[in-house]
Amino acid sequence: MTATLPLVPLPRSVSPSDGAPFLLAARTPLIAESDAAAAARRILSAATAQTLDLPTDPLPSSPAITLTHTSDIGPSGAYRLRSAVGGLEISAADAPGLAAGLHTLTQLLEPVTDGWEVPALLIADTPRFAYRGLMLDVARHFFPVDDVCAVIDRAASLKLTHLHLHLTDDQAWRLELQAHPALTDAASASAVGGDPGGFYTREDYERIVAYAADRHLTVVPEIDLPGHTHAVGLAYPHLAADPVVTPQLAAEAAARGEALPAAGTPYTGLGVGFSSLRLDDEATFDFVADVLGELARLTPGPYLHLGGDEAFGTAPEEYDAFLSRVTQLVADLGKVPITWHDAGRADVAPETIGQYWGLTTPDSEAAEAAQAFVHRAGGVILSPADAVYLDMKYDDDTPRGLTWANGPTSVRRAYEWEPASLVDGITDDDIVGVEAAVWTETIDDLVGLDAMMFPRLAAAAEAAWSAPLGSDPDRSWESFRRRVGGLGPLWRRQGIAFHPDGRIPWAKG
Repeated sequence: MTATLPLVPLPRSVSPSDGAPFLLAARTPLIAESDAAAAARRILSAATAQTLDLPTDPLPSSPAITLTHTSDIGPSGAYRLRSAVGGLEISAADAPGLAAGLHTLTQLLEPVTDGWEVPALLIADTPRFAYRGLMLDVARHFFPVDDVCAVIDRAASLKLTHLHLHLTDDQAWRLELQAHPALTDAASASAVGGDPGGFYTREDYERIVAYAADRHLTVVPEIDLPGHTHAVGLAYPHLAADPVVTPQLAAEAAARGEALPAAGTPYTGLGVGFSSLRLDDEATFDFVADVLGELARLTPGPYLHLGGDEAFGTAPEEYDAFLSRVTQLVADLGKVPITWHDAGRADVAPETIGQYWGLTTPDSEAAEAAQAFVHRAGGVILSPADAVYLDMKYDDDTPRGLTWANGPTSVRRAYEWEPASLVDGITDDDIVGVEAAVWTETIDDLVGLDAMMFPRLAAAAEAAWSAPLGSDPDRSWESFRRRVGGLGPLWRRQGIAFHPDGRIPWAKG
C-alpha cells in the first residue's frame, strides 16, 4: 500500500485498515491542546489552500481529529497516525512529533465533493537521524525575511529540523551586529553579478529564529572563517589579507567575464578561496570574539557554524591554529561548534561537528578529514555535494545552477545514496544527521529556490528520516519517484514552484 500513497519521507510502517475513509471538512472538530490545535489549523489550511476552522471540541458529536501526547512512542519526532471513518488520531511524545504526524496527514488528503478524505490506515513512524537540515546561502544573493520564512515552511513540511543560514561570504555580510555596525553599513549592499544586496537587522534575525522555532526548526547561523571573508575587508581593511589571485582563479574569472577580487572593492564574482583574515594580528581574534559572542547571544539553538572551507589564501599552520582557537572559543560560549570537513586536519575543540561536503565517492583527503571528527567524538553531518547540493543543475539544460560537483545532479542521483555507506568507518552512531544545501550564486528569488530544491529536497529528507536505502522494497528509487510524483497536487496548493522532472509521474490536480 505504501507505494501507492504519496508519503515522503517514507514512514517506518504503514498498515491499511478495513473500512471507509475519514472525512476532513472545514469544521471537523479538534480534540487538542491549544498550541497543537493552532498548528493543526495552520498546517491543514496551507495544505488544502482553504481556511479550516477546525473548532476545538472536547466532546464532539461527529468524527474528530484527536492530537495526544503519550510517552511510549519513541524519540523526538516519532508519531502514530490512525485513521478510520469514526475519527483520526495522531499521538506523539512531543510537539515535533505531533507536527510530523500532521505533515504526514497533509500528504494523505484526497479532495472529494464535501471535503478531503484520508484512507483508513495505521502509520507508526520514527526518524533515523535527529538532525535533518537545510542550508540556505543568503550571502551570494540576499533573500527577504518573508522568503526565508517560506523556506522554513517548506523544510518543516518534509520533517526537517534545522535551518543553517550561510550569513557571510566574499560577496557580502548579511547580519547586523551592535558591536560592529560597519559590517552591514559597508559590506551588505552587493551580491553576485552586481545584484542588489541587503541584510537582516537583529530584529529580523530574531523573527526568523522565532518563526523557525514555532515550526520546530533550529536555526544554525554560519559566519564563514577565516576564508570567504572578503566582505570583512570592506568594513575593516586592517583585518583582511590581500586577495590571493592564482592563475586558475584568474583564468576562471576571465572565462566568465568577471573582475578579479581587489582589496576594498565589493566582490560580485563566483571565485572562491582567495580571501583570508589577517591571522598574525591579535585584533583579528578580538573581532572574531566580538562577532561570535554577539551571535551566540542572539541564537538560542545549540550550534554555531564557523565555516572553515576553501581557505586557500591562508597558510596551513595559521589555519590550523585559528580553527583550534576559535572552535574552543565557541565551546566556551556554551555552543557546539560546527565546521566544514576541511577543518578536520586542525586540532579543533573535541566536541566540534564536521560537515562533510565532498562527493558520494570520497577522495582520501576528504574521507580522512571527516573521520577525524568521529575520532574526536564530535561526529559528522553529511552533505555530499553531488547528491544534496541543490544548486547543481538537474541536467545540462537546467537554466539555473552549476555543475562543478561531478556534473549535473538528477533527482535519482539525489536519492540513491546511503549515509552509512558514504565514508568508510563512519556508521549511524557517528552521523549527527543529513543536511541538504542550496548555494545561491545562480538563484535570486523564491521561485528559483523552489525549482532547485523541489523535488530533490524530498530525496534528502528521506535519507535523513527513513530507514536505510534498500532496507525495504519501498525505500527505492522506483517507489520514491511514484510517491513524490503524488505530491504534485499538494505542492501546487502550497504554492511551491517545483521542477516538473519528466522522469517522475506527476499526479494531476
